Amino acid sequence: MASLLDPAVALPAAAVIGLCVGSFLNVVIHRLPRMMERGWAVQCAELAGREPEPGPRYNLVVPRSACPACGHRITALENVPVVSWLALRGRCSACRAAISPRYPAVELLAGALALMAIWQFGPTWKGIAACGFLWTLIALAFIDADTQLLPDDLTLPLMWAGLAANLFGLFVPLASAVIGTIAGYLALWTLYWLFKLIRGKEGMGYGDFKLLAALGAWLGWPMLPQIVLLSSVLGAVGGIAMILLMGRDRAVPIPYGPWLAAAGAVALFVGPAINALYLP
Repeated sequence: MASLLDPAVALPAAAVIGLCVGSFLNVVIHRLPRMMERGWAVQCAELAGREPEPGPRYNLVVPRSACPACGHRITALENVPVVSWLALRGRCSACRAAISPRYPAVELLAGALALMAIWQFGPTWKGIAACGFLWTLIALAFIDADTQLLPDDLTLPLMWAGLAANLFGLFVPLASAVIGTIAGYLALWTLYWLFKLIRGKEGMGYGDFKLLAALGAWLGWPMLPQIVLLSSVLGAVGGIAMILLMGRDRAVPIPYGPWLAAAGAVALFVGPAINALYLP
């Protein structure tokens, strides 16, 4: 009987599990911002001394997923990662409304990154932790791209999980992780206030500070310079491309979180090799 530690078993298993997690990430990306909005509405009502308006339960589990166009409940066979989208030809089985190709794209990305993590780090605690790190970055990147929000419900647990993982030295020594957390937050916090003092407006949100702090907690402080540099380059190139090719309004802020997440994923896989090129 083949062992789970056998790459021939571990790698396909990682890819399949990643695809399934990607399906759940689509739910998180869609629902978490709406859950936050409902929570804010309740808080505003309580502060105003009003009774919050009652509404149906809404969380990551309830209600069941449904077509936004016609309300058709998604069956189990229609919810198989990637395969169902292909079988349905990207359309709802009831009303034939188009289903965004982003859903299978997120599933494929989650599966591919899980495969890469287990390939590089093996079917070990380090490989499993790397998968969790990458999956959380996917959720944060797409939520920020949609809403320009980086929820504390994801950034803060990601930061604490990084410190917990490095309590056992999975990726870097604990001291490097702690310094990375502090330096990551303070680096963007300082840039935020310098930009605000010079330009009189905000250049980024507090969620960006927390995300870079989380990346520092996972990858250590020596990774921060390359993460900031790479994310800035990616953000500049991506922003110019969206303006020139997609006609994006220049006055609309471009979220920084997706580029930070992408740079963090790159640093996880090849960051040490990059640092070795210029650090003794």
